[in-house]
Amino acid sequence: MMRRLALVLLAAAALTACSRRDEPAPPAAAPAAPKTTLQVLATSDLKDLEPLAAQIEAATGVAVHFRFGGTMESTQEVLSGSTADAAWFANAKYLLSDAAGQGRVKLQEKIMLSPIAVGVSESDAARFGWNKPDAKLTWADITKAAKRGELRYALSNPATSNQGFMALLGVVAAAGGKGEALTAADVDRQAIADFLTGYKIVGDNSTYLAEQFTRQQGTRANAFINYESWLLSLNASGKLREKLHLIYPFEGVSTADYPFMLLNDAKRADYLKVVEYLKGDTAQLWLARQTLRRPMKAELAAQVADLLPARGFQVELPFSPDRQLADGLIDAYLNEFRKPIASTFVLDTSGSMQGQRREQLVEAIHYLAGADVSLTGRVAKLTNREKLWFLPFSDRPREPVLFEIPAGTRVAKGVAPQADTDAKKAELQRVRDSADSLRMAGGTALYDSVLAALNHMLEQRKLNPDYQYSVVAFTDGKNTVGRNLDAFKQAYEQLPEDVRGIPVFMVLYGDAAEGDLKQLVSITGGRVFDARKTPLYAVFKDIRSYQ
Repeated sequence: MMRRLALVLLAAAALTACSRRDEPAPPAAAPAAPKTTLQVLATSDLKDLEPLAAQIEAATGVAVHFRFGGTMESTQEVLSGSTADAAWFANAKYLLSDAAGQGRVKLQEKIMLSPIAVGVSESDAARFGWNKPDAKLTWADITKAAKRGELRYALSNPATSNQGFMALLGVVAAAGGKGEALTAADVDRQAIADFLTGYKIVGDNSTYLAEQFTRQQGTRANAFINYESWLLSLNASGKLREKLHLIYPFEGVSTADYPFMLLNDAKRADYLKVVEYLKGDTAQLWLARQTLRRPMKAELAAQVADLLPARGFQVELPFSPDRQLADGLIDAYLNEFRKPIASTFVLDTSGSMQGQRREQLVEAIHYLAGADVSLTGRVAKLTNREKLWFLPFSDRPREPVLFEIPAGTRVAKGVAPQADTDAKKAELQRVRDSADSLRMAGGTALYDSVLAALNHMLEQRKLNPDYQYSVVAFTDGKNTVGRNLDAFKQAYEQLPEDVRGIPVFMVLYGDAAEGDLKQLVSITGGRVFDARKTPLYAVFKDIRSYQ
């Protein structure tokens, strides 16, 4: 009897096995709970790596938890003593250019590569003769084309992002011709000014820049300067009016090498496990195929040659160890070289803004007009030559009040951080005093007020076309007075075409109607910032990155 039962069971098992050959394999059992975790602070351009976390955990037993932030914000966090176990940046040359940064980073390993490239619309590249196989374009050629108005580009903010800063440093290094010996005193100021003539689309986030460039390719801009991986991804997206021809300036480019850095030495063993996986063939090929970043091993690069353009030998522009050069270049960009900012702050002073919300808004304006010398504070602060109008509103928009930051002193040669003049300090105090005087009462005429601000900016741009204009609106509630969203859209469509270059940034807190306001920014080329999830002073810092 027992023998017969055994035969029956064996036969059933055989039948089951045979039937499974033609069926998909069952899903793998859920892995056991990881024994350890690794908290990783990563720059926002690495968000496309989030799917890799599950693969790392499956291979190593280490659960990687990403937290993303802007380049300068993340750099400041590391310098201040981040609680993260590790950091992953596109480039850490600025962070590691002084003793403080070197002391925070215990180990680092380069994971992948992506050089800075200049993506030019194919028709313009052909028109300029830049698409010929023997064309050897230089940063000087790029700069001359920008000065002539032929090259109009999108670029991330050089003061807040690796891409923008390394592109600007490439222009400086190529113009200086001294490589690692370049100092702040050697900077060719005219080369910077000429290059920035073509800077038309500003932003801190590559995703935002890609959206804006897609909307304005062929009208406002014909080039996009970014990491090669972003430009290749944009070409593959099918969203562009025409593809981009990638140019790698002949005298050299800066390459993102994506260092994975250990901050917490107690997590060394987990860090080494993750690094071993990331540098292995499986992860390297996944990174190349999914993110179009180049693998570290030449033999693996051959396996993805169909995805990545052949570049041949490419010179790497050196990064000067002179920290004063980097700091001076950022300061000079913010306060002197970039197109000066002109913006109208549409301030909700309705009754619902009383109490804590008013306090938050006033505190944030104080931060904007303060003296924070940290990396993020320098970016957020009102800059030289800037014009700012406060346009408070409740039941109706009021008359805008102007604040104008004077120009600072200029060095005759090179770049150097500037100290605030007495005139600048006095104007910043006016801004703080005006914030202190805000009083909250009445309803919320939001759309009427945003429209009034746009009309005001249009008039100002006629008078002073050499400024970069924007509208920044702060509100905690739904529109209750005046135009609704549909009426605003109709009025917006009647505005002159020039309005397309004036983005509206919305800052939400309280019970703001998020869906409606996202529609508003989508037609104006702006962004929504949610102060309900992020402190308002941090929101200010983010907004400044897009101006």
